[in-house]
Amino acid sequence: MLKIKNLESGYGKLRVLRRVTMHVAEGEIVTIIGANGAGKTTLLSTISGLLKPSAGEIAFDKQDISRTPAEKVVFLGCSLVPEGRQVFSSMTVKENLVLGAYVHYRRNKRDHVKMGIDKVYGLFPILKEREKQIAGTLSGGEQQMLAIGRALMAEPRLIMMDEPSMGLAPLIVKDIFSIIVRLREEGNTVLLVEQNAKAALGIADRGYVLETGRIILQGTAEDLLSNKDVQRAYLGRDLDTETTL
Repeated sequence: MLKIKNLESGYGKLRVLRRVTMHVAEGEIVTIIGANGAGKTTLLSTISGLLKPSAGEIAFDKQDISRTPAEKVVFLGCSLVPEGRQVFSSMTVKENLVLGAYVHYRRNKRDHVKMGIDKVYGLFPILKEREKQIAGTLSGGEQQMLAIGRALMAEPRLIMMDEPSMGLAPLIVKDIFSIIVRLREEGNTVLLVEQNAKAALGIADRGYVLETGRIILQGTAEDLLSNKDVQRAYLGRDLDTETTL
């Protein structure tokens, strides 16, 4: 579904990604783990069209999207749940969800909007209870649910998530990761960026380790979990305390 070859990207003269090559097959959960500053957010921003690569190729369903504007990337079926949630804090829960469905309004498929909202409320019943509440007053976990729900409103086939566990309590993290598994079971493909390596690898099919803008390791989730270098660098002393799913 997604193929990346020798991708380079960054900010102005600052090169962050260095010849990144990876792929995501349809129906997979693939995780990218790495420390702060490794280039994980830059990678997702480049795939989603928010940043333009300086070199390399990005193909989504065999279509080159290397220079495709972010709005069109969403139209093609690829949505991003950004780091830090970034909900529209002065708008209600339902208004945030409706904004996520703008692709359906553009296609004059307004019936899909109601179906999308019903699906999101099925995944996150608490959002239905809060649908008239101002998004900025939600808890961190509820805002993360809303950010995921907003991305799902476009009916993506590939959903990318940037640090969905950030700042959340362990029980909420467990709920969020359970939802990610459910999304895959319902036909979505997921590209997951996470610092919580054990939780991410616990639900993923495969993973990549990104370090200073380069892919340094890749393999099945099971192989990466048992890799001593991964354990030392990304699991370490938190091995027994991170969320177990």
